[in-house]
Amino acid sequence: MTVLYVDADACPVKDEAVRVGERHKVPIHFVSNSWMRLPESEFVTRVIVSDGPDAADDWIAERVGRGDVVVTADVPLAARCVKAGALVVGPTGKPFREDGIGMALAMRDLKTRLREAGAIREGGPAFTRADRSKFLGTLETTLRAARRQAPPAPGPSTNPGTNPGTNPGTGKPPEG
Repeated sequence: MTVLYVDADACPVKDEAVRVGERHKVPIHFVSNSWMRLPESEFVTRVIVSDGPDAADDWIAERVGRGDVVVTADVPLAARCVKAGALVVGPTGKPFREDGIGMALAMRDLKTRLREAGAIREGGPAFTRADRSKFLGTLETTLRAARRQAPPAPGPSTNPGTNPGTNPGTGKPPEG
């Protein structure tokens, strides 16, 4: 079953994640270091982890797997989730993929060094309505793809004749 994980600290697209997650009827885990107001939904679970720079990242990375979707702007977390087989989307709608995650990590490290050296001072570009719109579209297609990839839910088979103790072809218990 597909699960949507949201790295909730400083995430600007919480409402949009819930809207798309509800449409697909998938559990949505908002993971953060502190309590925050979240959209109301039967699909939303609030996860508050201990303080620590990577506690939320670790919680997500330890649980995520093939068929899951992660929303994060954190490139190292995205790399961990991609490695685990999850599909990852940034808040601007940019997907993180296996073939580009190495470059994303390298660019993050380069920008960190340039900021530390004082060569660049400003943060990233402002979050726009176009980013929000792109995120909605990308999350929609990513959740569809994830649901196709997700391993089947555990439990008894629903195909007649395949459950132990049933008559092949009829799916009914043997007579007698």
